[in-house]
Amino acid sequence: MNITQLARLPFSGNGAWSELRRLDLSIPFLAWVVVVPMSLLPPVLLYYAGTQYGDGFIQGFGDKQWRFITTILFLAELLTFFVMGWLIHAVMNSHQLKMSYQDAYLLAAIAPLPLWLSSLALLVPALAVSMVAVFAGLFFSCALVYQGVRSLCERSDNDVVAMSATYTVMAASLLAWGVLMAMVWGF
Repeated sequence: MNITQLARLPFSGNGAWSELRRLDLSIPFLAWVVVVPMSLLPPVLLYYAGTQYGDGFIQGFGDKQWRFITTILFLAELLTFFVMGWLIHAVMNSHQLKMSYQDAYLLAAIAPLPLWLSSLALLVPALAVSMVAVFAGLFFSCALVYQGVRSLCERSDNDVVAMSATYTVMAASLLAWGVLMAMVWGF
C-alpha cells in the first residue's frame, strides 16, 4: 500500500479499503505502528507551539503547563483508539452490519489520520492556519469513517443502514475529539 492508495481511502469504495484489509494487519500492529507514532504528533507539536509561540498564538496559550497537558493528551489518544475500535464493532453489529474486531480496529486506526496530520499546522504560528487544518482533518476523518463502514462491513447492501451506523460512529468520534480538545484547553 502506497501514499496514493491511502489518499484514495476517503473517496473510494471497496477498492483501496479491500487492499488495506488484505494486508491483514493485527490490532497490536495497528496500535504500535500506526496509532502510537501518529498519536505522538499532536502532543509534540502542541508542546512546541505552546512553548515557542506563547500568547502570540492565543491569549493565555503560553501560561499552560504543556509537559503535563501533552502527556495526558497522548495517553488519552491511545485510550481513545481502543475505545473507538470496540465502539465501532458494537455499533456495526447493533445495526446488523457484521464487522470483525480486526476491521473495526483498522477503521479506528485509519479514521483519525487526517486529524493527527492536521496538527502539522501548528508549525505555522497562525491560529487561522490551524483552524482550517482542523476542519479539513475533521472532514476527511468523517469521509474515512463513511467509506470504511461501507467497505469493511460484510452486509452493506443498504446504504441507509450504513449511513445511520456511520453517523453514530462519527458522533462518538466527534464527542471524543471534543473531550480531548476541551481537556487540552481546560488545563
